[in-house]
Amino acid sequence: MGKKAIIIGSGIAGLASAVRLAVKGFQVEVFEANAYPGGKLSEISNKGYRFDAGPSLFTLPEEVDDLFILAGKDPKDYFEYVKLDVICHYFWDDGIRLRAYSSLSQFEKEVKEKLKEPDADIAGALKKSAYIYRHLSPLFMERSLHKWSTWLNKDAINSYFKMGKLGIFSTMHAANCRQFRHPKLVQLFNRYATYNGSDPYQTPATLNIIPHLEFNRGAYFPIKGMHDITLSVFQLASEMGVKFHFNSPVKKIIVKNNKAIGVTLQACDSFADVVVNNMDMVNAYKTLLKEEKQPKKLLEQPKSSSALIFYWGIKKVFPELGLHNIFFSNDYKKEFDHIFNKKTIDEDPTVYVNITSVLKPDDAPEGCMNWFTMINVPNNQGQDWDEMINMAREKITAKLNRALHTDLSSLIEVEEILEPRSIESKTSSANGALYGNSSNNKYAAFLRHANYSSRIKNLYFCGGSVHPGGGIPLCLLSAKIMTGMISS
Repeated sequence: MGKKAIIIGSGIAGLASAVRLAVKGFQVEVFEANAYPGGKLSEISNKGYRFDAGPSLFTLPEEVDDLFILAGKDPKDYFEYVKLDVICHYFWDDGIRLRAYSSLSQFEKEVKEKLKEPDADIAGALKKSAYIYRHLSPLFMERSLHKWSTWLNKDAINSYFKMGKLGIFSTMHAANCRQFRHPKLVQLFNRYATYNGSDPYQTPATLNIIPHLEFNRGAYFPIKGMHDITLSVFQLASEMGVKFHFNSPVKKIIVKNNKAIGVTLQACDSFADVVVNNMDMVNAYKTLLKEEKQPKKLLEQPKSSSALIFYWGIKKVFPELGLHNIFFSNDYKKEFDHIFNKKTIDEDPTVYVNITSVLKPDDAPEGCMNWFTMINVPNNQGQDWDEMINMAREKITAKLNRALHTDLSSLIEVEEILEPRSIESKTSSANGALYGNSSNNKYAAFLRHANYSSRIKNLYFCGGSVHPGGGIPLCLLSAKIMTGMISS
């Protein structure tokens, strides 16, 4: 029968790990507390509207394709996507609107026309972003930071001499101020800190690696929606013989003689040669591993930001809106100060609106749109969320009304809400933080849990709360790094 692997959780990293371990010849079983796979990468349907519930930006699609190729399948038989011509639509309160085209020449032309800055060095910024990616991705995204072999290979040694150029010693905001003169461009490129729940005024400039993924490598859209990433990989894993157990929360990871040998379920124990934890690392230690020695330094690290999302069914079509839309605040620094220091929501939050019905019309009734309307918020520290949500709804609708010259309240016929408390309860994310530990200091990459346990043999970790980080591409890479450590 070969060796057996148990995976706790069926988030995208857990699904990818299941495929990779099945390819290695393991008999794989996945235990999921929810009734569905995907974790944050799920969907909501209500009265003819369909919403992708979680991640909405798709980059590095080859990391999904790789799973099918590894299994000897043609990815297009399972999963298809298109490249975006316009990555994002940007709006400011002073009436300026900007389209971020995937074509560099078009984007530069747009910046010249709309911001009246003819010498804005977009190409230079993206060249620097590519430089950071070229030197750091082999080190931080493709290998474990907790193995000596990572630090002694030639890629790492070459990078040691370029640390200053790689942004280790500067913040993202400081680097962008040197790169651009126009405050709106600085704000636009500062926004990439939110991709892993960070503060651009604190997080290191190494995160300027992200624009390379979006512009140089491309932003994409799955033709059946983001949830199709989950469904297609789940289908592949099932076809490969992976057994999924839903509504099956794991109560404990069984450790004997410093070795993980299985898990305890509601009614029985299940044993395996390898145990993979795809649950949030903090909550896994607090619940599944509470009898084991705790990595206190990692568990006590500050957590990333969270999100407040209104899923709105809008009974009108706004032709000026695209798939991704950002309505910027007027004081970005103040907004992040509220999130990370005051642990509350600013009166003028930046609003992100994702509308999949622009590219997938059947996600909304005819003449309507499905708005995934999100703001970045602090993680859950016991705030009065009911009051904060009501205030945020008022501020968000007022901001969108001004920008779009409309009355949203009269157009919303469906509303569902996801906020830090429900994120925590649905996905076991500590404090409802979307990306695990915060990246708001230059050592943050080294303060993520390894993809394996240094104390417990045969126990491994994957997902957004461990190395290399949160978001779909990094979760997929965590599965790749982790399974590469496991011998069949």
